[in-house]
Amino acid sequence: MSPGPQAALLLLFDIASDAIAGHDDWHTREHLPERLAIPGFQRGSRWIAAAGAPRYFVMYEVRELATLASSAYLARLNSPTPWSAKMMESYVGMRRALCSVVASFGAGLGSTAMVVRFSAEPARRQALHDWLTREVLPDVAAQPGIASLRLFASALDAGMTREQDIRGRDGALDSALLVTGYDPGVVAALAGGELHGRDFAAHGALASEYACNLFRHAVTLTAGDTGDGAAS
Repeated sequence: MSPGPQAALLLLFDIASDAIAGHDDWHTREHLPERLAIPGFQRGSRWIAAAGAPRYFVMYEVRELATLASSAYLARLNSPTPWSAKMMESYVGMRRALCSVVASFGAGLGSTAMVVRFSAEPARRQALHDWLTREVLPDVAAQPGIASLRLFASALDAGMTREQDIRGRDGALDSALLVTGYDPGVVAALAGGELHGRDFAAHGALASEYACNLFRHAVTLTAGDTGDGAAS
């Protein structure tokens, strides 16, 4: 059995309102297949906000962190297709992070996702991650209605590329927790329970950097779904 993804590219962003339909068509028909054809990219998924902003959460799961610094990936970032270049002009408020998987529970992707993004002072970051991994996430993962949890930590600087030149410099994201489940009510309740911001703050998170958003699944593609990516 091949190992699960050890890293991921996480994106949170909005799209200009008059470009939403075009974005979703482009992302489904061209961009996801293009990215999943890059060696080391294993699965890509797009999620839509249940309410509020940002509208989109996109995740690309990759074999290892080095995949996100590979020449094949950088070549795509610096040589966008004409359709990609046009769509990049419509991006608003992009947060983008090249992350390692710190902890993983469960399997698969549920129909509903909660994304908690947070950060801590460098001296307290490891303790915060340890608290989540040891004391919080195992209990959350065991709840009926939950499918999977992933704890991510930014691990590579995202340098400027042609795509980023077009859309504007990306914002940062230090740490993120993704919870997916098949019961939307159970997932949503975590924001007021086990994953409440006050508990994160009590364990070292910066209150100003905590945000919790609920998303619904839109589309997922795996490397095996693309003609070029099956042997990646």
